[in-house]
Amino acid sequence: MKAIVKATPGPGASLVEVPEPQLTAPNQVKIRVLATSICGTDYHIYTWDAWSAHRVIPPRIMGHEFAGEVIEVGSEVTELRVGDYVSGESHLVCGKCLQCRLNQRHVCANTRILGVDVDGCFAPYVVVPEGNLWKNDTSVPPYLACVQDPLGNAVHATLVEEVVGRTVAVLGCGPIGIFAVAVARAAGAAAIYATDTHDYRLELAKTLGADATINVTRANVEDFINQQTNGQGVDVALEMSGAPSAIQQAFRICRRGGRVSLMGIPTKPVELDLAEEMIFKGLTVYGIVGRRLYETWSIMQSLLASGRLDIAPAITHRLSITEFDKGMALMREGLCGKVVFLME
Repeated sequence: MKAIVKATPGPGASLVEVPEPQLTAPNQVKIRVLATSICGTDYHIYTWDAWSAHRVIPPRIMGHEFAGEVIEVGSEVTELRVGDYVSGESHLVCGKCLQCRLNQRHVCANTRILGVDVDGCFAPYVVVPEGNLWKNDTSVPPYLACVQDPLGNAVHATLVEEVVGRTVAVLGCGPIGIFAVAVARAAGAAAIYATDTHDYRLELAKTLGADATINVTRANVEDFINQQTNGQGVDVALEMSGAPSAIQQAFRICRRGGRVSLMGIPTKPVELDLAEEMIFKGLTVYGIVGRRLYETWSIMQSLLASGRLDIAPAITHRLSITEFDKGMALMREGLCGKVVFLME
């Protein structure tokens, strides 16, 4: 089969012939991939940044977000059948560490990631454990079902506490940021303010439900939020960019007694005034890692199947897997929402 492979250390990737994966354990399931999408992690591996160079050992089939059809099951698989329509959780957890035993599997101490530590889904077929698969409602098409892994990040970050009737700021309108806007709108937020450096992404945020947007290269975020909230600040700040300045802003624009969810990953240490901007304000701060397994998936399924959560506008490009370089270029230029590869 042809797959997108990080063949050697360094920038880029290749579409090359590789062996079709086979079941090697009785709890595994083989999936025919129908759709798969690019994640920021895939872009990091493609550009071969410092994190990738430290973590990924080539050759590695890339990709970890997918929807597909079950075509083969191992002897110990009990819940899935050939023909089932599924999506995949990318975090392969051990089930034995303290965190897994405490039902905190999203922070498993021994997590391996599909497409990072084991071969991924930028390919016609992928093999994963049964426990990493989630049955989809057939009303959700593959180009939407394949983005539930990153959508889950937004659901977790946004709904870790209630947002009904709350003012929400989303800092960073990449794909997960604009998903967070849609989730906050579906969950009944009173007002949603979105920030970014790209007008293209801010327009997407408006389409997905933002009441107002701020381009941080042209306007002062703190002044704007103060004007909108009578100087109180927002109830909830969702930091989705990882930019040090945005992380600092999240704490400054959040009201006393408010909540900050940190999802974006900074590339270097960030200086914060913990006394004035966190402790004395009595903030609740959450570090968001992946999705809660599988509470978040259950919430996503309900929201998508009900029609209350419409993320279709976030899927701005549907490409062939042969166009992976184009997809990565769109990511680099910030001229996309979510990029999906439709498998032939």
